[in-house]
Amino acid sequence: MPIVLCFLLFVMIGGAISFFGYRHYVKPARLLDQLSTSNSDVLPTRLTSFEKKSKFSFTQWLEPIGNLLPISPQDTALLKQEMTGAGLRSRTAIPVFYGTKILLTVCFLLGGLLVRHRIEKPVLKILLPVGAGGIGYMLPGVVLGRLVKRRRERIRLSLPDVLDLLVVCTEAGCGLDQAILNVSRELKSVHPAVAEELAFVNMEIMAGKSRAEALRNFGRRTGEDEVKKLTGVLIQTDRFGTSISDALRTQSDFLRIRRRQDAEERAGKVGVKLVFPIFFFCLPSLMVVTAGPGMLQLFNHLLPAMNGAK
Repeated sequence: MPIVLCFLLFVMIGGAISFFGYRHYVKPARLLDQLSTSNSDVLPTRLTSFEKKSKFSFTQWLEPIGNLLPISPQDTALLKQEMTGAGLRSRTAIPVFYGTKILLTVCFLLGGLLVRHRIEKPVLKILLPVGAGGIGYMLPGVVLGRLVKRRRERIRLSLPDVLDLLVVCTEAGCGLDQAILNVSRELKSVHPAVAEELAFVNMEIMAGKSRAEALRNFGRRTGEDEVKKLTGVLIQTDRFGTSISDALRTQSDFLRIRRRQDAEERAGKVGVKLVFPIFFFCLPSLMVVTAGPGMLQLFNHLLPAMNGAK
């Protein structure tokens, strides 16, 4: 039994390390190959070294396992969109994802089979392995959803800084493309998620796509509503020839007001959310501390006196 628990722990730690590696290091190798001779210094230099080192990594044998699972093109397209929203753009990301699902399902199923002999009810002996296998199959999807949500929140919180730098660059005489390139360079260490997306916008423009299409892809990749609004403003401004700096400044002020309103809304909900913890945890402890000594004295002195009077 300890060996099985150690194996399960190893699998969970390996899966967590794999997701962390894809989260922070993997970038689209195809676009890098196409634009290797172009001005692509906005991307981190650690990418190529990581890809060279990852040839014999943990994902090497997860990929063929994931390819064994039949996947429809519709599911593949949806999963690719979610992977892109989480920042996982490797060609092997989808097979590795399904390989992780199969591996966790088998591990959880084996763990349920090994533990079920301790259960007396026969129904639970059947439901435990099935439920454990289902949890193992759904766990990577839950983790992926949390990664997507967390990355969208980081991008949304970094948008005001992006807009301020874009305003500075455009007012200094830079075009929109050069402003996007400069912002992706400057925010690479502070807001890496949005800097990476802006770098991809510049790469798509250099690869031959129109500016409007590249901006639409930016909003589609992130899936964030505020990013879609920003791209819509930039597309309309570029189409009608109006001032880009004024539009960006207005959008930045709107985002800062929106962030302040969200903070005030969350602060207003704190009182309601604290009712149940205070009622179920703090109040009983307070009653025991304050009224406990008095109740003990009452039981020790008043009850014997009442019994003696009778």
